[in-house]
Amino acid sequence: MRTPTGTTSTPPAGAADAPGPGQRPTATALFVGDTVFDTTVRVGALPAADEKVVSADLTDAIGGVVTNAALACSLTGAPTALVSAVGSDPAGQECVARAERAGMDFRPEVADGRSSRAVITIAADGEKHLVLVPGARMYPSEEVCRTLPLAGTGWLHTAVYDPAAARTLLARCAESGVPWSVDLEPATFADGIGTLAAHLDGAATVFCNTHAAHAIGPAPERVLFGLGARSVVFTDGAHGARWCTPGDPDDPTAPAHVVAVPAPADPPPVVDTTGAGDCLAGSFVGMMLETGDPLAALRYAVTAASHSCSGFGAGSSYATRAEVLRLHRPAGSPSETGAGAS
Repeated sequence: MRTPTGTTSTPPAGAADAPGPGQRPTATALFVGDTVFDTTVRVGALPAADEKVVSADLTDAIGGVVTNAALACSLTGAPTALVSAVGSDPAGQECVARAERAGMDFRPEVADGRSSRAVITIAADGEKHLVLVPGARMYPSEEVCRTLPLAGTGWLHTAVYDPAAARTLLARCAESGVPWSVDLEPATFADGIGTLAAHLDGAATVFCNTHAAHAIGPAPERVLFGLGARSVVFTDGAHGARWCTPGDPDDPTAPAHVVAVPAPADPPPVVDTTGAGDCLAGSFVGMMLETGDPLAALRYAVTAASHSCSGFGAGSSYATRAEVLRLHRPAGSPSETGAGAS
């Protein structure tokens, strides 16, 4: 097994140390998690049982929840590094090659065996159906997480595909004062959200889509605050996102403070929703490092995620910073409430 290479050199910084207006961040956004080799096909309609349909659109790409987020973050201009795991097979080699062509600072741990793969079918309405085949590793090993340099890291983002390894890494973040965020994937808490208590306690931000919110149960924001999350971004597809913080830091049962950030008023037609939530998370992290302003970061991120649905494939449809700023409209101003998030 080969371990990641590469180091960071700038001193640690948190979101509170964001540079001033017009300045780009010098601290690194570190993404630790999954890399998946995606094969995506587009069909007019999904096949019925024992039915064959023909597709003229097929693409292979590097993907994965955290890998997609890292790519989106890099497009904000923030220094970005990705640490993940791939297999020793041709798919893993292709993931490395594609990451390099995209200009990513990619530090993969190469595990003997196959890489994680996904087969994604896109229907006419742009919604996806995804089959994930985990490979030899879905997450860097605990050894890598124990020794990964954190100096110069301003923010760490992850999805908990290996609870023990992620717990080791996030404990080091807490000790080092590095803020972290967690993307909640329902598959990572199949036995209940309480299994991620150690990962969520102290998290600067938790990203939660509608599927994850339903898996958590009633009042998911209160549950997450009760587990120690400091803020939650609820994503809701075409409806945008909500920034939620505890209404009373000493009482997790108090109504959350909620700011809704709607999607752009005139979004382009939806072609493919794959990776939109990942795009939102990565864009948010990049802009938080730059501005330290969660609402400004979320407005940018919602615009970026909305645009990402207008192209075929996940990372290949992500907009550059200049494109996102051209798309941003004041109509997407946030609205504030004191009610619960769901």
